[in-house]
Amino acid sequence: MLKQTLQQKLLQKLSPQQIQLMKLLQVPTTDLEQRIKQEIEENPALEEGLSDEDQEFEDSTLAEDYEDDTRTEAEKEIDINDYLQDDDIPTYKTQANNYSADDDDYKVPIAQGTSFYERIQNQLHLRPISEKEQKLADYIIGNLDDDGYLRRDLLAMVDDMAFSANVDTSEEELEEVLQIVQDLDPAGIGARDLQECLIIQLERKDPSDKVLLALAVLEHYFDAFTKKHYKKIVEGLGIDEKTLKEALDEILKLNPRPGNSMQDSSKINQAIIPDFFIRNTDDVLELTLHGRNVPELRVSRSFKEMLQTYAETKKNKDATQFVKQKIDGAKWFIDAIKQRNQTLLFTMEAIMKYQEAYFLTGDETKLRPMILKDIADIVHLDISTISRVANSKYVQTDFGTFLLKSFFSESLTNDSGEEVSTREVKKILQDCVDNEDKRKPLTDEKLMDVLKEKGYAIARRTVAKYREQLGISVARMRKEL
Repeated sequence: MLKQTLQQKLLQKLSPQQIQLMKLLQVPTTDLEQRIKQEIEENPALEEGLSDEDQEFEDSTLAEDYEDDTRTEAEKEIDINDYLQDDDIPTYKTQANNYSADDDDYKVPIAQGTSFYERIQNQLHLRPISEKEQKLADYIIGNLDDDGYLRRDLLAMVDDMAFSANVDTSEEELEEVLQIVQDLDPAGIGARDLQECLIIQLERKDPSDKVLLALAVLEHYFDAFTKKHYKKIVEGLGIDEKTLKEALDEILKLNPRPGNSMQDSSKINQAIIPDFFIRNTDDVLELTLHGRNVPELRVSRSFKEMLQTYAETKKNKDATQFVKQKIDGAKWFIDAIKQRNQTLLFTMEAIMKYQEAYFLTGDETKLRPMILKDIADIVHLDISTISRVANSKYVQTDFGTFLLKSFFSESLTNDSGEEVSTREVKKILQDCVDNEDKRKPLTDEKLMDVLKEKGYAIARRTVAKYREQLGISVARMRKEL
């Protein structure tokens, strides 16, 4: 049986304005300008320019010819009906052709480079091979990964060729065609593993003593080479360490990822635009927010006048509602931008004061342990808000530009009972590895002893964790001759 009841519930819901502010907090300076332009395109009541108070001051300096009507010609032409038209407009009414049939149509050609696979196939087409070999080679090239390796099993490719391309072949025939592909440039293309890739490159070089010795190392002692068991190689080949070092130098000149040398899709170097600037003037820190590319925003005057006109005439309720929604949206967005800037400044100012010793000197060992809750308690904001501010934001200082969240770290207690940042310990750990004897690199056990001598009682597994976070290999892999 159905029945209706009344219930009262207390719920917390984010308003559209709060959601908009949360999203704007995450946007870095590099994307904020584009976000503002997008909002201006979507909301005709929002436009670039000074606020009404600032605009009134500028208007007072205008010539008397403009005193009667301060609106621009573009603003005068705005009609609310343009925004309320039916979308079902015939296509021919929205098209225009201002060119005659006799006009010359010049088009700028678009430059397009050849891809990695096209370059290899262009080389292949110059080889005197049969039509079947051409198909097999094209199929092999299509299975190469971005590094230039062939990681698929030949037997599996034989079955695929039979089902997908209706080409009957064998593993032996495919192996012969693979040798043709491996003969193309750059050297190492089509290799099935790192060992084969390096051997192919060495075989292209002049057979000097160092090259031949390097080939022997890769062919017979590749596992010992990758694990840096140099003593086993020296004893097995009957050579001294100096001779082995010359052979290893030849191997280190090779390219372990030959496909990358022909990749057109290289990474684009994009300059980092800082969101904050911190300057040290006579030991006094000055914080500024980057807003050079962010335009001033205001609500369109024409829309205000439009709303006033419709309100006085009390006609066309749909038009009045439309204009009101657009004006409210513009005001909300302007307020959200202002609140975003205030929140960013308050948060960054709290971080700057918390890490004042670091920002004055640039010494990482003076970084205090700091977590999101520490800053949230200072500025009286939620931890999630601080996280949004710290995400993807950069600060420029007198000694470099840094990611904001890199200043957050956990705490560690030293022998004197003082809490220090884990960044300080990692800095000392990095310095120890940089200054170690590469012939006898420091093990995690010895690194632990070094840190203990400096007053940091850390377990060996913690040292290993910090070492991995810094991207430092184990001692055996850091060994050099």
